[in-house]
Amino acid sequence: MSMRRPRDDEYAEFYCGYVGLVPEADVLTVLAGQTQMLRDLVARVPAGRETFRYGPGKWSIREVIGHIGDAERVFGYRAFCISRGEQASLPAFDENAYIKESGYDRRPASELVELFASLRAANLAELRAIGPDVWDRIGKANRTPVSVRALAFILAGHVRHHCDILRNRYELTRAPAATPS
Repeated sequence: MSMRRPRDDEYAEFYCGYVGLVPEADVLTVLAGQTQMLRDLVARVPAGRETFRYGPGKWSIREVIGHIGDAERVFGYRAFCISRGEQASLPAFDENAYIKESGYDRRPASELVELFASLRAANLAELRAIGPDVWDRIGKANRTPVSVRALAFILAGHVRHHCDILRNRYELTRAPAATPS
């Protein structure tokens, strides 16, 4: 489904980077393809490297994947609420506090990817079902205006952003080393 890109006044300046990572007009197709992309990326991670951190104070690979799921849940919920006409400001999201309480390093990356997949499937089903006029609907998150359309682009851009980090900073561009037989 092709749609116009969100205007700058449809989301907080903080999200410009995420929206900018999605030049496509058909954001639903982008969203639909990201689950397999994330599965493929995570399949490159040997189990023993899933808790790797590229620097002090940085998240592990598992925590990055878990964070992708956390954001999927939060941004998807925001889109759902605003699509239903919610006028109250939805709460802020402190990703570092969420990671601290998550326990993601105790869960295999494959499990975290499947959690993301189920969240994405639910969000995608909701986004595909809304009417054309609902994409323009604006609500508030963290006391800042945001449209349903902008949230769809933020969802897609957020995944692209963190997959780029996984590829570049965690060096997931290479296939895993072959295991000896």
